[in-house]
Amino acid sequence: MSSDSGTAAGPDVDTAVDLRPHRPLHQRVARPALALGAGALTALSLPPWGFWPLAILGVLLFAVCLNTAHARWERVRVGALFGAGWMFLGMGWMVQLTPPGYVTAGLIFSSYHAVAAGIAPTGRWGVIGRPVAHTLVEAIRLSFPFGGVPLATMGISQVGGPLAPLASVGGVILLTWVVFQIGFVLADAKPGVWAAAHQLRNGDRNVLPNFIGRITVVVVVLSSFVAPSGAASGAALSIAVVQGGGEQGTSALEVPSLLVTERHLEATATINSDRDLDFVLWPENTIDVNNLRSTSKFEDFSNSPIRDLVTAEANRLSAPIVVGVTEDARATDPAARRYTNAQVVVMPDGEVADRYDKVRRVPFGEYVPLRDLLEQITSAVDQVGEAVPGTKRATLTFEVQSQADPVQLAVVISWEVFFGGRAREGVVDGATIIINPTNGASYTGTIVQSQQVASSRLRAIETGRWVGQAAPTGFSAVIDNDGNVLQRTSVSEQRVLYADVELRTGNTWYTQLGDGPFIWLLVVVLTASIALARRDRAISVDGKPHATKT
Repeated sequence: MSSDSGTAAGPDVDTAVDLRPHRPLHQRVARPALALGAGALTALSLPPWGFWPLAILGVLLFAVCLNTAHARWERVRVGALFGAGWMFLGMGWMVQLTPPGYVTAGLIFSSYHAVAAGIAPTGRWGVIGRPVAHTLVEAIRLSFPFGGVPLATMGISQVGGPLAPLASVGGVILLTWVVFQIGFVLADAKPGVWAAAHQLRNGDRNVLPNFIGRITVVVVVLSSFVAPSGAASGAALSIAVVQGGGEQGTSALEVPSLLVTERHLEATATINSDRDLDFVLWPENTIDVNNLRSTSKFEDFSNSPIRDLVTAEANRLSAPIVVGVTEDARATDPAARRYTNAQVVVMPDGEVADRYDKVRRVPFGEYVPLRDLLEQITSAVDQVGEAVPGTKRATLTFEVQSQADPVQLAVVISWEVFFGGRAREGVVDGATIIINPTNGASYTGTIVQSQQVASSRLRAIETGRWVGQAAPTGFSAVIDNDGNVLQRTSVSEQRVLYADVELRTGNTWYTQLGDGPFIWLLVVVLTASIALARRDRAISVDGKPHATKT
């Protein structure tokens, strides 16, 4: 029986009776095992393992599995196994945050690819429809459920490869589609572009979808060479990125917050006061005033003693310090454990020039979805506080000594760097550089930390801006507008990174368009490919249409 990537006409394979004899065990196991392995290869293309061609190879093997799965339920199973191999390995860091959440997220996102495999068209139009379907479910994963879990994405896997510049054209969604499309056209046993063009001239339309897929990939890749990447303003900021250091794999309950602050004050004290700096960047959560309440008076950063210590360093260096602050939020119920997670700008005179509160919160880390329901099942949810989401646009604005006008930074706190729209928002509002203060100290290993650096690289390429990333125990990094990592710390070390960061203006195509147009285009292409596949199935061998089940 031929694969469903072959002839345009023929019976509806989804409703035909399977008359094949019972297959031996090794044959029944081979396809599921290959699908699971294909997903694992895709995961291994991600940091920290990070060999970008494995993503294309994984998709190619996945396409082979789909091409030999003749019934819809078989394709659904193949899609689920591919998703499981990809998600459970690529998101392995999550088990340290919440084991139930890790299992739940893996099952949910695997089911996304099961659905995509089930609804995508078969026949010759599968080579177009299938990449689009699997890209669309990845786009859904960026926002649903719980606001999205955009880790272990195809975009992250490609940041070190030749396809990375596509991020300036269409962000992660376009990168994802290109990887899927390349894998599917390679798995489709059709001639190359020039041979296919010859067959098309001779009236052979069977090669048309594959030809369209190949040509579209070429055009999209070539577009990245002419796409704008922002423009240098001719100015630069001299910055210092501070990493206080300390043991990795520790939680806030295990390490006193004051110790974290002291480590960053120590590291900052190593900066020579003669160095001309425009600002100093501290990581997320380096100051926690929740544990500093000594009186009945409500205490936040504005009236905490730590503010005086930070001000003293800012005054010594004659430069603002951008610090990560966690505060108790005012609440009528003290048991609610509500808090804020903010980045504030402390000027040399002690003034707090600007503040940004984190908007995108980590599900099961900074809040618990469906808390009321889960509290009836387990008391473990009581260990997770409730971060109050911010409402401000993703920018910080303040004055620096080297510039006549105030500078504007796009700020994405930790988790937010995985969402292209957050950095894009700040750049659209006029930001000339991006900062990513983060805190991955509670994770052992380097899966989440290295994927975060890769995401910062993607944000740099998407927006044409430099990125400064600061973490308390690693990784801290300085990244240029092309996504190159110019400096990076090691895990746990205490270190200060110094860099002259270029101020850049202008827009890339991604900052102008965002994700919306690409998502709608994918929806249109998927709908059209399904309709064309159904038309093919409705044509009998003699060329006369017949009714078909759907």
